Amino acid sequence: MDSGGSTDMTLAFELEALKVLADPNAVFNNARQWTEYVGVVSEKPTYVVTNFTRKHRVRQDFFSGPRGVEESLENIAQQFDTDRHVFVGVDEEDEALAESTGWEFLHVETAAEAAGWTLTNDDPDEEPAESPSRDDWP
Repeated sequence: MDSGGSTDMTLAFELEALKVLADPNAVFNNARQWTEYVGVVSEKPTYVVTNFTRKHRVRQDFFSGPRGVEESLENIAQQFDTDRHVFVGVDEEDEALAESTGWEFLHVETAAEAAGWTLTNDDPDEEPAESPSRDDWP
């Protein structure tokens, strides 16, 4: 059942952290090998999280639903009684939420490096590159 506490962990991803991972489904499948529960929390409406997880075929054990991230983390910690609760996020605000709710915080890039997950090359704030123009086109 419990292999020395190594898998006795609940892992929560902020939706924005999942968006910078190249293959969220592969990340969840990998994380299931060393965690007990894995899911998504977000301030976004439920349908946004549901659409993202369906599109990427992510099977989650929990999600924040209509609650905010802070309330979700508190409820998840009560509902999923594991030795560790780890929140993977993207910024100082996420880190502060983890601290205020008693969760460990991991920046998504740090988590990806440690677990061997691939980050996407897409920068959500970056404009798409223009296609090269052709001089021989009328």
